Amino acid sequence: MKPMSVHWFRRRKISFFSSSLLKNLLSKLFFHQTLPSPTTSASVAILKNTPLSSLIIVLHLQTFLSTILFHLFSLSIVISVVETLPKTIKICGIFSPDQTEQAAVFHYAIETLNNDPSKRILPKPLRLEANIAQIDLDDSFHGQKKVCSLLENGSIALFGPLNGKLYRHVQSILDSLEIPHLECHWNTMRQSKNQLSVNIYPKHSIISRAFIDIVKAWNWKSFVIVYEVNEGLIRMQDFLKEAQTYGWKIRLYQIRDRMFRDVFWEIKQNKINNILLDVDRDNIFQALKHAQQVGMMTENQNYLITSLDLHTINLENFQYSKTKITSLSLIDFKSKELADVVNYLNRKSRSSSSSLSLSSPSSSSLTIVSTAKTKASMISARANRLPNTILTESALLYDSVRLFARALKDLNQSQSISMPLTSCSNMNPWLYGTSLMNYMRPITFQGMTGLVGFDQQGKRNNFTLNVLSMTKQGLQTIGLWNNNELAYKRLRIKSEWQSIFFSGSLENKTLRVTTILNDPYCMYTESSETKVGNERFEGYIIDLVEELSKILGFKYIFKLVDDGVYGTNENGEWNGLIGEIIKKKADIAVVDLTITSKRAEAVDFTLPFMNTGISILFKKPTTKVTTLFSFLSPLSSTVWCYVLGAYVGVSTVLFFVGRMSPYEWENPNPCRQNDGVLENNFSQLNSFFFTIGSLMQQGSDLAPKAMSTRTIAGLWYFFTLIMISSYTANLAAFLTVEKVIYPIKDAEDLSKQTSIEYGCLNSGSTKAFFRESNLTTFKRMFGFMQSRPHVFMAKNEDGRKRVERGNYAYLMESASIEYIIERNCNLTQIGGLLDTKGYGIATRKRSKYRNLLSEAILQLQESGRLLELKEKWWKQKKGGGQCIDDAKKSSSSVTALKMDNVGGVFVVLIGGLALAFLLALCEFWFHAKHPAKSCDSVCEDLANDLRFALMCHSKTKPINNREMSRSKSLSSSESTNFVLSPSNLIVPRSSTLITRPLFDQNPSTDRYHLSNQSAMIKMVNNNNNNKKSTKKIDNNNIRHNNSKNNKFSTNTNNSDFSSESSMMMNYNGGYLRPN
Repeated sequence: MKPMSVHWFRRRKISFFSSSLLKNLLSKLFFHQTLPSPTTSASVAILKNTPLSSLIIVLHLQTFLSTILFHLFSLSIVISVVETLPKTIKICGIFSPDQTEQAAVFHYAIETLNNDPSKRILPKPLRLEANIAQIDLDDSFHGQKKVCSLLENGSIALFGPLNGKLYRHVQSILDSLEIPHLECHWNTMRQSKNQLSVNIYPKHSIISRAFIDIVKAWNWKSFVIVYEVNEGLIRMQDFLKEAQTYGWKIRLYQIRDRMFRDVFWEIKQNKINNILLDVDRDNIFQALKHAQQVGMMTENQNYLITSLDLHTINLENFQYSKTKITSLSLIDFKSKELADVVNYLNRKSRSSSSSLSLSSPSSSSLTIVSTAKTKASMISARANRLPNTILTESALLYDSVRLFARALKDLNQSQSISMPLTSCSNMNPWLYGTSLMNYMRPITFQGMTGLVGFDQQGKRNNFTLNVLSMTKQGLQTIGLWNNNELAYKRLRIKSEWQSIFFSGSLENKTLRVTTILNDPYCMYTESSETKVGNERFEGYIIDLVEELSKILGFKYIFKLVDDGVYGTNENGEWNGLIGEIIKKKADIAVVDLTITSKRAEAVDFTLPFMNTGISILFKKPTTKVTTLFSFLSPLSSTVWCYVLGAYVGVSTVLFFVGRMSPYEWENPNPCRQNDGVLENNFSQLNSFFFTIGSLMQQGSDLAPKAMSTRTIAGLWYFFTLIMISSYTANLAAFLTVEKVIYPIKDAEDLSKQTSIEYGCLNSGSTKAFFRESNLTTFKRMFGFMQSRPHVFMAKNEDGRKRVERGNYAYLMESASIEYIIERNCNLTQIGGLLDTKGYGIATRKRSKYRNLLSEAILQLQESGRLLELKEKWWKQKKGGGQCIDDAKKSSSSVTALKMDNVGGVFVVLIGGLALAFLLALCEFWFHAKHPAKSCDSVCEDLANDLRFALMCHSKTKPINNREMSRSKSLSSSESTNFVLSPSNLIVPRSSTLITRPLFDQNPSTDRYHLSNQSAMIKMVNNNNNNKKSTKKIDNNNIRHNNSKNNKFSTNTNNSDFSSESSMMMNYNGGYLRPN
């Protein structure tokens, strides 16, 4: 066996400890001898001769020492790594001789990172050092050698080249060495997945999308593209693909040898005024100058320039030509860093040196290697430029340096890194190049070119472009283009510049506005004075046009449409509002004019200023449904059935449990313990009466005594508490709310019946919707309306009046329905929307005003002004909000209950009384069925009972012959035999002694004698109607003691009662009193 620590260190090469030295040290410490080779058998012999205790001690010491050595080893690694990251980190940049501004900005970005505490990103003492090479970018051989020398010098990142043939070779070298490459130019090459590069220049496909949005906003249908090199067409390929989908007619003109004049002359001959110019920044001024010389710089021409550096060119010569010149810019002109960089460049250009100074103390971290013939002068580079401007590539280069610093800082915080030892000869890749690149891509920050963000391929896709346009004050920022917004929101033009940006201007122009009378859109002004001009009208669209005129600066004249219709295509010719636009009788049409596909073929519409859809206007039913038994409404029929089942079930269980429990049986006469009868209060009828009394919150005289019956009673009390509380809580709402039943619920119900007629406006989009619909329901509805021409209305007002007369439904836009039901409380909207559409402003095809009006409408919508106008004319003006006020008054006042609400309660009461009377008759009939010994008839007994019932003052009632007979008949089964003894005759409570005539009266002695009949007296229970239950005790026949002194003789001879006896017996309605 060999020590584990030896093998652990043998498998790992440690610079500060050799494996042999460690083996000898452990051997001397633990075994006092040198261990042989692990492959020999000598180690086994040594272990066999070693005691077990020594081995255990050795293992513990070995583990402890191994732990210490491991921590020392880890600490040495950390120390060595920290020492491998130098204080100066080298990066390199490659520029052409004429890119002195880019090189200067690159130098300035590194200076500020190292020396400016407010802009420092890397922690101290780390600093960046730039190795800059200004070389001919078209010389691939010498350029490749220079790049290799820069990388062998220890650079961990490369910036540039910005263009030229050298780019491909540089990218190949960097990919092999895994050195990050930061690009700042419009790269048309397809990037591979394994390419270690980040391009801070926006994706060309997104730039093309911005130009497409501008062309669409200008409504260009045909234009030309003027370009210099074939690379320009590659950049515009996404633009050209998109143009095919819109059907744009595009002509391509390539300029060769800067012969701009000939190209513009040919364009002028073809009478094309819309030009997309894609030329190099240095040639833009010359191209525009040649266009001016051939008369192509007038107010009729529109130029869209693809260069992002138009802001750096002095366009003073074209400032007053009224030619619309538009471009985009990536630079954030409000950035403070931009001002600092511009000031730095201005100081450099004013310096006496014609090149970048190398002896400046502030340039200690800058090394410039130049292989160009001459160095470009800062003065000459900025001589033809506007002051206080910077090239887009320079701004992108500044942001790329700060991006690299942020990524290096994050990588350094997450893991330890070392400098690369690479060269173009051995091609050893840098271990941390890929990690550094991965840290760059998720970074997002606000730079000199706005928001900087990248996609997974390292392409910049998160940015904002400034829209620049030529004005009398020069080139101005008139709007923004944001890639992250929706399509209709990407291009945002400031309101004060809209007339300049969009095709044509409405400022100080007078528009003829055609409209139609329809509340609340356009109405005659109610005034005692005579109104003229635009003051004749008022309404929603009057205010809308006024708001648009404030934004766009135009004037307007309202006129009513001649034929009074919205516009339909009849016999190939449009009438109404659409016809007046086509015939140029009006410039725009503004009213509740629905945007449809048919109308869009004839005119152009702006963005909708109001969204709506077809719905149904109907009259509210005057009869309100109230049920007689509305008091049952708080609970559903299912719940009532469950309550009834619970009542029957609990009553039945209570009855059986009461009979089973011995504690519910008790002696009715507690004072006489020898009685043989026990009572039970919970008979079947008493159990049902107990539960119904609890349910009705009335209670009863019955009280359970056993624990089992009390448990049932408690649970039943809880059940009734919840049910009655829930019922009472909902009862008030159900009694006061009257349900209105509508004969139709939606368009489907309307189409399936014929009793209610329905129609729509005779000319308009609603009728066209039903006519052109492919849905079965709408086809059936249109067939119904077409078969009854009288259901079509000439105006919406006629439709409203027809609905108020009843039995008619009118189909119209929901916006108009909202206005009507706000003022006519007897009308309502049925169902939802049958479709979704909007109201827009109609203009002529390819009108210059459509985009201007659309932008203004969008501003009104975002500011909430459109919502305010609708609130004003729908809910405030002309009686608006009347129905809402009525609803509030009705909800605040308490509605008195009518007989329709509580009539069912009276029905139940009357029905219950009738049922009780019917039960009484049944009881009497059942009582009268049994035969009687009396000669009285049933009618006589009924008459006697009726007379007694009318005697309200009497509290006692004698037993008639029929009742006596009834008692005798029942005594056979329910009596208890006793031996008659005057002294100890016991009569149970609620029992009556029923006898036959047993005594004869002796007039001489005035005493009662027994007759010859039997002297047996039977005790009869009077409670035969299930009032109480009785049972016998163990001795079924209780016999009373007979004594001599009070023995009751039954001889045939006459015998007197004893004087001590004092019993009383009912006999034929009288009383028998023994003396």
